[in-house]
Amino acid sequence: MENEELIPVEVFCTTCHVETTLIDTLAENGLVEITVREQRRYIAYAQLERAEKMVRLHEDLGINVEGIEAIENLLERLEELQVEMTGLRNRLRRYGENAQ
Repeated sequence: MENEELIPVEVFCTTCHVETTLIDTLAENGLVEITVREQRRYIAYAQLERAEKMVRLHEDLGINVEGIEAIENLLERLEELQVEMTGLRNRLRRYGENAQ
C-alpha cells in the first residue's frame, strides 16, 4: 500500500462538490477506506470509482448512508451469484459435451 496512489479527501470532496463529513460517514460505515498519512486523509485511487458512485447515490438520488450500504451489499451478492451461475453453466456445458 506504500506505492498506492492517494487522493486527498479534501480534493475529492471539492471535485465532487460534497462535504468531507459524507466521506467520513461512508468511512465509519466501512464503505470507503481512508488512509491517514502525516495527519492528512486520503482515498486510494483504486477506490475513486466506488466513492464517486456512492456520492452520486447520495447527492443525485437522495439515498442515505444506510441505503447506500444496503445497495452495496445487494450489488456484491448479485455479483457473487453471477459468478456462481457462470460456473454452473460451464459445468453443465462440460457434462453436455461428455454425454455426446
